[in-house]
Amino acid sequence: MRGPGGVTALVMGELAAGGVAFLFLAPLWHEVKPGFFKLTGVVVLFVVTGAWASAGAGLVEGSQAGQWSQRLAGALAVVTLVWVTLLFVRQPGPARAVGMASVPLSIAVLVAMAGTADESPVVSFLQLLAGAAFLGAVMDGLLLGHWYLTDRGLSRGPINRSTSFLIVAVLLEGAAVVAGGFGPTRATSDFNPLLTSAGLASWIALGMVGATALIAVLIRASLKGPRASAVQAATGFFYLAVITALTAEFAAKVRFLR
Repeated sequence: MRGPGGVTALVMGELAAGGVAFLFLAPLWHEVKPGFFKLTGVVVLFVVTGAWASAGAGLVEGSQAGQWSQRLAGALAVVTLVWVTLLFVRQPGPARAVGMASVPLSIAVLVAMAGTADESPVVSFLQLLAGAAFLGAVMDGLLLGHWYLTDRGLSRGPINRSTSFLIVAVLLEGAAVVAGGFGPTRATSDFNPLLTSAGLASWIALGMVGATALIAVLIRASLKGPRASAVQAATGFFYLAVITALTAEFAAKVRFLR
C-alpha cells in the first residue's frame, strides 16, 4: 500500500484492532451494560470499514500483502457487523463469542499490513501492535468516559484501568517511533516534502507521543478526585489524547510506508 490511502488504512486498522482487543480482552463484559458494547461496536464498525476502503484506495498492483490487508479488513468489518447485530437483537452470548473471534482476526489484519512495509515484517508488526495498543487505549478511555454519563453507578475501575493501559501504551508507542528511525525518506508528491525529504514525520510523531504522555498523567491526576466531575475532566483530556494520538500515528505511518 502507498500514499494517503495506505497510511489511512494502517491507522484505521490499528484503531479497529486496538478497540476490539480492549473491548473483549478486558473484563468489561462483567462491568458495564451491553449498551457500551453496542456503542463501541458501532464505532469500530465505521473505523474498520474505513480501513477496508482505504486499503483498496492505497493498494499497489501486484502486492500480495496489500491484497490480504484489504481482504482481511473486509472480513473483520463483516464479523464486527455480525456481533453488533447480535447485540441489538438481544443475543449477548453469541455476540460475545463472535466478538472474541474478531480479536485474532484483527491481529491477522495487522500481520498482513506489516507485509506492506519496506522494513522487516516482524519489526513492522510490532510497530503496528504498539500503535493498536496506543490508539485502542485512547478510544476505550474516551468512550468509557462518556458511558459514565449514562451509568452513574459504574465504579472507577474500568476508566482507571484504561488510563493505566494508556500510560503503558504511550511507552510502547514511543519505542515504536524510535525504532522506525529518523531522517529523510523516499520523496513522493503524495505528501508534503518536509515529511519525507526533511524527515519531519518521525519528530512530529515523537512530539505527539510526548504530548499524549503528558495528557495521560493529567488524566490520572484528574481521576484522583472523588466527585463525578473528575471523570468528566478525565474525559475532556481523553478528547485531547485522541487528537495527539491520531496525529502521532498518521505521522509515524508516513515513514512506515517509505
